Amino acid sequence: MEGLENQTLGKYVVLEQIGRGNMGSVYLAHDPIANREVAIKVAHPEFLQHAEDGERYRKLFFNEAKVARVLKHPNIVTVYDADIIDDICYLVMEYIPGKYTLQAHCKPDNLLPLKEAIRAIHSCAIALDYAHRNGVVHRDIKPRNILLTESRDIKIGDFGAAIATRLDVTNTQFLGYIGSPLYMSPEQVREEMITNQTDIFSLGVIMYELLTGKHPFVGDSLAAIVQHIVHEQPPSVRELRSDVSPLIERILRRALRKSRNDRYKTAMDLAGDLSLVSDTSNRPRPAATEQIEFQRVKGLRFFAGFSTSEIWEVIHASTWHEFAPGSSILVEGDTAADFFIIVCGDVVVRREEIHIATLRTGDCFGEMGALGRGKRSANVSAHTPVSAMRVNIAVLDRTSPPCQHRFYQAMVAILIDRLSATTLQLVSKNSV
Repeated sequence: MEGLENQTLGKYVVLEQIGRGNMGSVYLAHDPIANREVAIKVAHPEFLQHAEDGERYRKLFFNEAKVARVLKHPNIVTVYDADIIDDICYLVMEYIPGKYTLQAHCKPDNLLPLKEAIRAIHSCAIALDYAHRNGVVHRDIKPRNILLTESRDIKIGDFGAAIATRLDVTNTQFLGYIGSPLYMSPEQVREEMITNQTDIFSLGVIMYELLTGKHPFVGDSLAAIVQHIVHEQPPSVRELRSDVSPLIERILRRALRKSRNDRYKTAMDLAGDLSLVSDTSNRPRPAATEQIEFQRVKGLRFFAGFSTSEIWEVIHASTWHEFAPGSSILVEGDTAADFFIIVCGDVVVRREEIHIATLRTGDCFGEMGALGRGKRSANVSAHTPVSAMRVNIAVLDRTSPPCQHRFYQAMVAILIDRLSATTLQLVSKNSV
């Protein structure tokens, strides 16, 4: 297939080739209807026309389109469109300028700082949990399928090998031995049932590489690699990198358990443990300090109706932060994973420099972005000295069901009060 530069493909104007792989090429193009730049992946005809593997490649190509189009998450590459024109199979995706893959940081001489590596895996876990809850198992998680953007955000792509359990895509799914052997789970190489825990194991392998620059299951043949994946334990990460804590080691070991029963049940469970690492302020606090915190928060209106044990659960799922007047707390556009309860002080909420609200002691903020696991929709800064509890959704999801129920009930109550106050203000203005 000749280059498609300066041609049209459907409604898309192809501008230039920006990548080429074994199975396809990627082009930068312009969508005149949506007025945006897009990336178009075009399958190489020689693979689609291959007598033995053509149907397999075609299934993989369009499986990505059907599966990924239903996943709308800030850490997953968005797929907009797919079509066949004159035997050209193409996929239209979100264009991410300046991106590169995590493969670049799986080398000993180019490792990410520890905190950034943990943050990357945490973002992957949150995105995979979203996919799993929507019935999609990626099945080919590897560094080359995880993009790092200019702003250091994570984007998981290439859902061609994915299995969708809740979608009508059975005609495009490829069942059987598929994926990258180096990142397969024990059940995957044995061709057993695939679940979300397969992706968790693969993410654990990537975590090991990001931390050490070495693969946990190296071998000089496919048979040797499979033997190590199924039976061998990798060397301790702490022996290879001195700044890795025992907690990180334990998290990684659990993600790489041979048996699914011993592994993390969900990617959100993994994210919850990683959140304890990524926030250095979330270290065990003295009992006296926690008792003071309990006394300060038990009278807040947010915790009205909570039992003593439920308040303690929230304290243990949160970190304590102090902010000086004028300091930024949340930034519009940032990825959300947590929210705040004001213990003391006032904060100001602005969107595009427009004042939205002033929130006071007992209020919460940041909850909409955190619950949707999307981007922050507003800026929040301290108006007075502020003490606040920072609650991570991933950690909260691991508290007892009664605590979770009470927590979300309190959040909804505050949102209703806030909405009622806004409605009264609008009515008052319109009646003047």
